[in-house]
Amino acid sequence: MEHLILALLGLASIISISVIIERALALRRAAIIPTEIIEAQRNYRHPEDQESLRALCQKHNSPYGAVLGHAIDHSQLPRTDLIDTVQTRARQEICRMERGLVVIEIVTGIAPLLGLVGTIYGLILLFRGFDPSVAASGTKFADGISLALRATFMGLFIAIPSLAAWSYFNRKVESLSLEMESLVSHFLIVQRKPRRAQQP
Repeated sequence: MEHLILALLGLASIISISVIIERALALRRAAIIPTEIIEAQRNYRHPEDQESLRALCQKHNSPYGAVLGHAIDHSQLPRTDLIDTVQTRARQEICRMERGLVVIEIVTGIAPLLGLVGTIYGLILLFRGFDPSVAASGTKFADGISLALRATFMGLFIAIPSLAAWSYFNRKVESLSLEMESLVSHFLIVQRKPRRAQQP
């Protein structure tokens, strides 16, 4: 039982670290909202520029590229329908950005519980060590204390950074989502009212 509890805590630690590293790389701003797309969008002047902007969105397999490309592909729709379809695609991309966060949340909740199970099991061993009819009671007493302390420590050691990472990534997804919404809203305004090229 002791080895099973510690093995589960070790597995939870590995899963949490792996997901945290993967999300840290995936949620970089440059990976979500590539600078090249932002620059191209800023230089957008005429409907003819849509083809080059769409090609750039396809080149960068990013959430914002997917949303902006979707807006370009459906730019012929009435404004209300266009906004609805863009919002739907944006929600899909936000779900992709949140992928893996539920795993961190589960680890955050389950690690302290596994630690508590280990603590209770250690206390069981501890109190069994007081039974004079049990051989090597001193060893059982020490084993009980050791398991209780190790399980509690490992559970908290895993849960605390996992909780911090979960909170940070959720806040980052929210921030990036708001930025994407602002950028695509600006594009829709410019796309509907293209500016004339300045005369030299």
